[in-house]
Amino acid sequence: MKCPLVTLTVLFFVDSSIFFRMIYHIPWIYIPVRTAVTISHQLTKTEVPELAKCSVLMRQRSKVEETLKAMQRDGAGSLQVISDFDMTLTRFAHNGKRVPTTHNILDNRLLINEDCTRKIRELLNTYYPIEIDAGRTAEEKLPLMVEWWTKVHELLIQQKIRKDLLPQAVKESSAMLREGYKVFFSCLAEQDVPLLIFSAGVGDILEEVIRQKQVFLPNVHIISNYMDFDHTGVLWAFKGQLIHSFNKREIGLLHTARLRELQGRPNVLLLGDSLGDLTMADGVSQTQNILTIGFLNDQVEERKKSYVSSFDIVLVKDETMDVPNAVLNYITSSSDTK
Repeated sequence: MKCPLVTLTVLFFVDSSIFFRMIYHIPWIYIPVRTAVTISHQLTKTEVPELAKCSVLMRQRSKVEETLKAMQRDGAGSLQVISDFDMTLTRFAHNGKRVPTTHNILDNRLLINEDCTRKIRELLNTYYPIEIDAGRTAEEKLPLMVEWWTKVHELLIQQKIRKDLLPQAVKESSAMLREGYKVFFSCLAEQDVPLLIFSAGVGDILEEVIRQKQVFLPNVHIISNYMDFDHTGVLWAFKGQLIHSFNKREIGLLHTARLRELQGRPNVLLLGDSLGDLTMADGVSQTQNILTIGFLNDQVEERKKSYVSSFDIVLVKDETMDVPNAVLNYITSSSDTK
């Protein structure tokens, strides 16, 4: 004799949607009606269906949805986007191989010799594990990041890199922006939403990458480490204060106030791949709503907990811009159409 709950469940699935019938026909899953309805409601109540992707993690889904609705009500005129570049707007890997960062693109015989390449890779193998070590605090990492990138920049300066060779080095590289990048850049430009790219990479290379991808548009602003060339076009220094992944807050406080295009835009969509990227919006005055999206590209199990507790939305090994594009589409669409 069947219990009443099971009988009720059978009748419910017979008369319900395909979604529920599929659940019922999986023999090892038992879900009471009320639970099934709740799951369906959670998956469909948001107007950004991409948030249901299996690569998406959220600590507080309701908070994300409330923030999205508030930002959508305010519209594109109140929005600015602040994004990291390497491994955020660019892919982390493609076909099983790491995609080069802006610093890695300089590893070209046009620009540096084999000895320089070897030394830079040794520094990477020493310091990158420290950068992504979930067991160390940002305060512990900070002086080591300064040490790392100061040494790298000193090595690059010794190579007397020629400015006129940078475009060719980028062209010969395997640099790749994430799938869907054209939609991302085009949407922001069409809606006149400023995009601040805040990068600890090499600004000259960053600019050349997006220029060659034909997305260096008028609404794009960049804060990064820029090379300083002498009158003959040869690298002799790097300009200004060193930017690395754990000092973006102080750099942001210094620079963002100077960008008039960012003023009067209290809603921020922030994209990054490092916990240090979360401070990129600290220089924005009078923020109302901030929605953060974090790309978790590497050492997922070791870092998942800290990312989920820090970012509003976490994208696990997702090499696309699907979720950021869907979020932008929702925020910038007219409330009259909702």
